[in-house]
Amino acid sequence: MRLVLLLFAASLIAAAEGPSVAPLLTKNIPEFQGKEVTMLTVTYSPGESSSAHRHHAHVFVYVLEGSVIMQVAGGEAKQLRPGETFYEKPSDIHVVSKNASATKPAKILVMMLKDKDKPVLEPVVTK
Repeated sequence: MRLVLLLFAASLIAAAEGPSVAPLLTKNIPEFQGKEVTMLTVTYSPGESSSAHRHHAHVFVYVLEGSVIMQVAGGEAKQLRPGETFYEKPSDIHVVSKNASATKPAKILVMMLKDKDKPVLEPVVTK
């Protein structure tokens, strides 16, 4: 059931003309009751970005290809290249998530430790 919900969330993200999301794994973690790990890849077309959002999760990002710019509210924008990482805490609002290149795609691996009952992504309206 969780995989169905994850796939549904990924299809909603894609339908909103955002990056392509490919779910890889969702796994219950018995040692952390009520938590699960979700792994996915996100591929950004040249110049593509995500709208502001939050995850209500510990989010670990690893850049696989290309270059991305990441920023959480109150933090500095960081340009990341292959092999570099980014972290978001559960209270963060992800205000910038975009491909740094107008000509080449970018791909990231995302791993989240999240509450089982929370969505993978929740859109946020910023001022």
